[in-house]
Amino acid sequence: MFAGLRFAFGTLSVLRVRVHRWDRPTAGRAMLCAPLVGLALGALAAVPGVLLRVLDGGPLLAATGCVAALAALTRGLHLDGLADVADGLGSNKPPAEALRIMKASDIGPFGVLTLLLALLAQIAALAQAFTAGTWVGAFGAVLAAVAGRSALLRGCLAGTPSARPDGLGAMVAGTVRGRYAVPVGLAVLAVLGAGGWLVGGHGGSGPRHALGALLALLCGIACAALLLTRCVLRFGGITGDVLGAMVETSATAALVVWALFAGS
Repeated sequence: MFAGLRFAFGTLSVLRVRVHRWDRPTAGRAMLCAPLVGLALGALAAVPGVLLRVLDGGPLLAATGCVAALAALTRGLHLDGLADVADGLGSNKPPAEALRIMKASDIGPFGVLTLLLALLAQIAALAQAFTAGTWVGAFGAVLAAVAGRSALLRGCLAGTPSARPDGLGAMVAGTVRGRYAVPVGLAVLAVLGAGGWLVGGHGGSGPRHALGALLALLCGIACAALLLTRCVLRFGGITGDVLGAMVETSATAALVVWALFAGS
């Protein structure tokens, strides 16, 4: 499990962690640890938002700080995947040609537009959460990071094919077994529900915030699963870009739901 944890932090974050094992069993354990990576990254990303609010920065500035910090903590890896998948899906080309477009280093118009809208949605939703309270916004950053990485459990579930014979997608595709994913998912639900309750407890809205956190996670994963289905049908399987797009899709949807519950 420690090898899987190293693999998870080494591939899903900018943190300098030496990966000693690079094989499919370790990759499967790494994907099971992905929500824990999200928890760590979310906590780190929330720091600038909290500091900006303490220094009388506005909710929009705090939200921008959190989103920028999370992007920096991943080198923009998942955002790049989102843009590449948007270009691939929007190209209307055959699968092989669409995969070639996704692998290219440049970003097309579909990718730019999707990236812009996703970042705007994340910042707007998080700003609404920060308007409701500093800790409500900070928890939103954590929630988004955890929800995004939790979607990787679905993306790498047993039976999910890889679109390419090599690359990160081929390494992790189908490595997560359902009997392990279910307890991990339940643990993530419990932790986020408890966190939402604590954030809203001081104002007497603990149950509402807990429900919001649970629905945010479930909605985020559901949206990522829809994207996964589309990508498997379109490309024949997953790639590292598809997984990155799932992370950003889940995080964005979770933030929107959290803002509707906690920021209203």
